[in-house]
Amino acid sequence: MSFRPALLAVAIVGALTAHPVLAEDVPTPPPAELEGVKVVGNWLGEAATNAVQNHPGARTVVRREELREAGAINLRDALRRIPGVQVQESNGTGGSDVSLNVGVRGLTSRLSPRSTILLDGVPLAVVPYGQPQVSMAPVGLGNLQAVDVVRGGGSVRYGPQNVGGIINFVTRDIPETFGGSTGVQFQGSEKGGIRTNSNLFLGGTTQNGLGVALLYNGVHGPGFREHEDNESIDDVMLKAKYAFSSEDTLSASIHHYDGQAGMPGGLTQADYDADPFQSRRPFDDFHGRRTDYVLKYSHVDDRRSFEVQTYYTDSFRGSHIETITANPNGTWTHQLNAYPRNYHTFAIEPRYSQLFDWGQVTHEIGVGYRYTNEAMHEQTLRNNKYNSRLWYTPYDSNPYDGPYVLSGNNTGSNEAHALYIDDTINAGNWTITPGIRYERIRSQWEAHPSSTVVVKGPTQRREDYSKPLPSLNVIYHVSDALKLYANAETSFGALQYFQIGQKDSTNQFASGLKPETARTYEIGSRYDTKAWGGEVSVFRINFDHELQLVGKLPNQPDSHDGWTSLGATTHKGVETAGHVDLGAFNDALDGLTLWGTATYTHAFYKHGSFTGRDLPFYSRRTANLGLRYGIAQWTFNLDAFAQSKQHSPGSPSFDPTRPSVYQTVPTPDGDLGDIPGWTTWNARAEYAFGPSFSNLRLGVGVKNLTDKRYFTRSTDNNDGIYVGQPRTYFVQASVDF
Repeated sequence: MSFRPALLAVAIVGALTAHPVLAEDVPTPPPAELEGVKVVGNWLGEAATNAVQNHPGARTVVRREELREAGAINLRDALRRIPGVQVQESNGTGGSDVSLNVGVRGLTSRLSPRSTILLDGVPLAVVPYGQPQVSMAPVGLGNLQAVDVVRGGGSVRYGPQNVGGIINFVTRDIPETFGGSTGVQFQGSEKGGIRTNSNLFLGGTTQNGLGVALLYNGVHGPGFREHEDNESIDDVMLKAKYAFSSEDTLSASIHHYDGQAGMPGGLTQADYDADPFQSRRPFDDFHGRRTDYVLKYSHVDDRRSFEVQTYYTDSFRGSHIETITANPNGTWTHQLNAYPRNYHTFAIEPRYSQLFDWGQVTHEIGVGYRYTNEAMHEQTLRNNKYNSRLWYTPYDSNPYDGPYVLSGNNTGSNEAHALYIDDTINAGNWTITPGIRYERIRSQWEAHPSSTVVVKGPTQRREDYSKPLPSLNVIYHVSDALKLYANAETSFGALQYFQIGQKDSTNQFASGLKPETARTYEIGSRYDTKAWGGEVSVFRINFDHELQLVGKLPNQPDSHDGWTSLGATTHKGVETAGHVDLGAFNDALDGLTLWGTATYTHAFYKHGSFTGRDLPFYSRRTANLGLRYGIAQWTFNLDAFAQSKQHSPGSPSFDPTRPSVYQTVPTPDGDLGDIPGWTTWNARAEYAFGPSFSNLRLGVGVKNLTDKRYFTRSTDNNDGIYVGQPRTYFVQASVDF
C-alpha cells in the first residue's frame, strides 16, 4: 500500500512540535501565570479549550465544525481523526452503525470494551460493569457539539474499564437566546441507495435563568451492501437547566434512542472475490433502544465545587443471527436464533472539590463517590432447524416458519462502589496530582433451567472484587502555550456477566479468568497558539493478564469458544498531532490550514504460542493528513487517512505440547489471515450564504475519492470478510433560525 499520507503527516507533526523557531513573526507566549488559580471540579465538563490545554495527559477534542466539514455521518467518522484511536469497520455482531467498534492504543476494538465511553458524563454501555461492550451506541452524531477523548491522565476520576481512556460525547449546549438550527446530509454510492442524516436543534434561556433545548438526530436509509436496506436510527433528547443563582444550577435531561439495522455478515474468500458487496445472511439484524433520565445539581464558586449527579437507564438490545454448521454427510444444518436482552442501571455520584492556600502552594482536594446498581436479563430463543446442501440461506427462501423456543435464560446483577480522592497541587509552574480510586464490586449470575432450557453444571455464581487504583499526574507549565506532562495510572476491569457464567468442557465454571489490571505510563508535551500547535505522547500499557474472546483451536476437540486469559501483554507507542495556520506566516496563504496526525503502536503477546507476535485487529501505523482552505464564503477540505496492515491470526494455545499456528495466509472462510493496509482520500466544498440568508450553508463532497477497495475480517459467529466503504458522494445543507 501507499503510505505517503502517513509520511507527510509525520513530517508535518515533527515540524510542528519542534522548537518554535519557524514562528519568528509570531509573538512568543508569556510565561504561565498560575496566580489566581480557581477550582476546576469536573475534569471533563464541556471540553473547553483551556481545560484541554492544561490536562496532564494525552487529550484530543473534535468540535462540531470539524465533524460537519468531514461529512461525518456516524461515530466511526468522528473518532478516526484522533491519534491513538483505531476504528474498525462494522463487522460481525457489531455489523451495523448501531454498534461501535473502537480500540485505543492497540486494545481490542470489537464493541469498544476497553474505554469508559460516556454521553455527557453518563456511561453508554448498557451496564458498565457487567457488559461494557457497546453493541448499541445510543448517540446521534448530529446532536453533538464535541467528541472529547482523554487517552491518559483521567483514570482516577472515571471508570470502570478505563485502560483505553475516556471518550465523552458532549451534546449541544442550551443557548442563552432562543433559536435553533436544522440540517440534512444525503449520501450514497454506486452500491445501495441514499442514506439520510437529519438533525434539529431548538432551545433558549429565559431571563430568570430557565433554559430548555430539544435535540433530534435521525439516520435512515440503505447502506452500500446488500441487506443494509433497513437502517433506522432516531435519537432525541430534551435538556433543561435552571440557574437559581450565579453559582447554583439544577439540570436534567431525558434521552431516548432507537436503532435498528440489518447485518449483512461476513463473506468467504470466494464470495468476496465474486462480489464484495453481496450478503449471505438474509435474516441477521440488530435492534436496540434506550431511555435514560439524568438529574444534576452543581455549585461552583472560586474556591469550591460540589456536584451530585444521578441517572437511570433502561436498555434493550436484541438480534437475530443464523447459525450454520457442517454435517459429516456434506449437508449443512441451519437455525435462526433470537437474543432479546434487557438491562437497567441506577447510579448516584456526588463530587466535592475545594481549594486551599498553603503559603505559595495551592491544593485542590477532590473527593467523589459513585454507587451503581445494575441488572440484566438475557435470553436465547431458537427457531426451527433445517438441512440443506447449501452453506448459506438464499434470499428468495423463508425456511424459518416455526415458533421460537426459549433455550437460554440468565439473569445477573452488579452492586458497585467507587471512591476516589485526589489532590491537585499547584506550586510555581508545576501541577502535581496524586490520587487513588477504590473499586468494590459484588457480581451475581444465575441460569434458570426449565422444560426447554437445559443447564449443565452449577446454575449460579457470585463473585466479589475490590481493588485500589493509585495514579500520579504531573504537568509543567513552561508557558501558557507549552506544557510538559507525565502520568502513571492503574486501570481495572471487573469480570463481565458472560465471563462469570462461562463454563469449561466439564461444565464447571471456567478457571483462570479474573479481573483485568493494567498499568499505564505516559509522557508528552502539548504546544498551542492561534498560529500553530502540536502534541507528542509516548505511552506504555502493561497487562498482567489481558482477557480476549477466542474461538476453538483446530484439531483440539476439548477447546471451545469463549474468553481466555492471554497472560501478560504489552502495548507501547508514540502519538503525534499538529496543525498550522499558514496565513499567520504569509499573507498570501491566508485561510490555509494544514493538520495531521501520526501514530505508531506495538501491542504484542508475552505468553503462549503467540509470544512476541502482534495482537489481532490493530495497525502499527495510522495517520491523517488534512488541508482546509477558507476564502470569502467558500470552504474547501481535502484529507486522507491511512492505516498499515492488521492481523487476524486465530486463537493462541497455552499448552506447549499443542501449539497453534499464527495464521497470516488468508483462509477460505475469510475469518483468518492478514488484512492489508489502505489509504483513502476525501474532498469537500462548502458555501456559506451568511446571516442575511439565516446562515444557510450548502456543501458537497466525496468520501474515498479513489474508490479504494479495502476490508476487515471478523472471527465471531458472524465471521468472514467485510468490505469497506466505496466511493461515496454526499450533499449537505443547514440553516439557523
